[in-house]
Amino acid sequence: MSQTSQYTEENIRSLDWKEHIRMRPGMYIGKLGDGSSADDGIYILVKEVLDNCIDEFVMGAGKTIEISVQGNKVIVRDYGRGIPLGKVVDVVSKMNTGGKYDSKAFKKSVGLNGVGTKAVNALSSYFRVESTRDGKSKSAEFETGNLVNEEELAETSRRRGTKVSFIPDETIFKNYKFRNEYIERMLKNYVYLNPGLTIVFNGEKFYSENGLKDLLEDNNNMEDMLYPIIHLRGDDIEVAVTHSKTQYSEEYHSFVNGQNTTQGGTHLSAFREAVVKTVRDFYGKSYDASDIRKSIIAAVSVKVMEPVFESQTKTKLGSTDMGEGLPTVRTFINDFIGTQLDNYLHKNPETAEKLQRKILQAERERKELSGIRKLARERAKKASLHNKKLRDCRVHLTNMKHDKRLDSTLFITEGDSASGSITKSRDVNTQAVFSLRGKPLNSYGMSKKVVYENEEFNLLQSALNIEESFEDLRYNNIVIATDADVDGMHIRLLLITFFLQFFPELIKEGHLYILQTPLFRVRNKKETIYCYNEEEKQAAINKLKGKPEITRFKGLGEISPDEFKHFIGDDIRLDPIMLDKAMSIESLLEFYMGKNTPDRQEFIINNLKVELDLIEEE
Repeated sequence: MSQTSQYTEENIRSLDWKEHIRMRPGMYIGKLGDGSSADDGIYILVKEVLDNCIDEFVMGAGKTIEISVQGNKVIVRDYGRGIPLGKVVDVVSKMNTGGKYDSKAFKKSVGLNGVGTKAVNALSSYFRVESTRDGKSKSAEFETGNLVNEEELAETSRRRGTKVSFIPDETIFKNYKFRNEYIERMLKNYVYLNPGLTIVFNGEKFYSENGLKDLLEDNNNMEDMLYPIIHLRGDDIEVAVTHSKTQYSEEYHSFVNGQNTTQGGTHLSAFREAVVKTVRDFYGKSYDASDIRKSIIAAVSVKVMEPVFESQTKTKLGSTDMGEGLPTVRTFINDFIGTQLDNYLHKNPETAEKLQRKILQAERERKELSGIRKLARERAKKASLHNKKLRDCRVHLTNMKHDKRLDSTLFITEGDSASGSITKSRDVNTQAVFSLRGKPLNSYGMSKKVVYENEEFNLLQSALNIEESFEDLRYNNIVIATDADVDGMHIRLLLITFFLQFFPELIKEGHLYILQTPLFRVRNKKETIYCYNEEEKQAAINKLKGKPEITRFKGLGEISPDEFKHFIGDDIRLDPIMLDKAMSIESLLEFYMGKNTPDRQEFIINNLKVELDLIEEE
């Protein structure tokens, strides 16, 4: 008779609130990450604290929020009403405790479930909360969610409000580092959505007078806009729309109750539908939806009573109604756009004329490409079935929960050895591999036609599922994994050019990365250290002492799968590709990929001289 494991009362275990959060952090903050991605856990912690400050501002309490990030420590101070002094400890350490369950007080709040600051507390090695109101203050300190110090009520002359300080736990968020660019983008979104609010970040002020109009202007080059931004405001809704002169695909920024819904949802679907219907009605033509929305750049924000999101991180709206007794989200947005956008086009005939010309141009291009696109789709479908260019991950082959999709990654590699190493060492649940054949084409200045005619580009577009809409992107992270040599750098540049030329929103929204892999392996009989630069190599030599064995990796193919799993697992190092807002995409591509050889040559020589001078100084 075979033995079976015993299942008794002793097997039943109850976790307290902090143990559950620390054991299952993904349920509360999505993915962990190391800070290289805007949706990594450490930024969600910052957001959870800020959301409470924003709710205070919305309730008319406190017009300024101060945030400081120095190293790994975050300090957030608002000037709202302050947490009721007798509940300071409970609010940050007892689940299902908070002020937002009273929907009269927080009708359109960002967070409604009383979890946010508890998750921050539980996932921080150090957490301190201090509330000031009515001339008195109360504070408490925690370590990994455990209360270690609770101060008595004290008289104070400080202004009312709440101050939260925390350090994300390094045992949970491994090798993490805050990137100011991501925090600044988050803060800008807050001020766009809350006119009158000032946020001070490390001494720099963020403020917006024109809401979503400012968002589009700050994120895009004005010279690339086909017509002035259409800015529409109403009760519980705000919209900003324009079209790009050069961009091919659609680009959207969507928000619900101040939350950036990066995965869209019912409100974004309704907006896209409403734009098409209104434009068709205005011109009296049944233009194809893809022609109307081609090159559109838009932002939409709605406020919903007690919104339902598809995950704790609130990246996709699931609500179909605006609230009890109110119309559906779809009806509300369709009615608003149908009236306001139609009025705007009637009052601004020059804009209406430019928009129609853009639609007709998109129609001509679509018809010219129709045959090519059909053949390209057939090739892509056949390729995905019969070759090994794409080794997909299970998150797309099975019905995994939404939060898991945030971890989905596509590695773009070059060469059989490199792609083979990554394929053998990857996490098959969330990591996919796309293998390039040789160097990609320099696509600068070419039309979208080349994406369908070039096999590599066509299959890559198909793998990413971004032909029709950016909203259908299959992988949250797109990682270029090439050798750290001249050829590898060239391939990186060509791929970045491809994305900038045809799918710039992938970069604007922070989905594109470069994989860092170690240059050196330093080891002795007891320990192995992988080093990513000369400084790390020297530190490893000093640590191991003696004469350790030093290996210089010349390419990804030289790294065995057993070793590679260390570099694409929990300790993965990614460099995000970010755009400089000061330079337009067209100017950027012209300088680096165009035919301005003398200018580029001078740039390279001058920067090479700077590098050589630095080396000589060292």
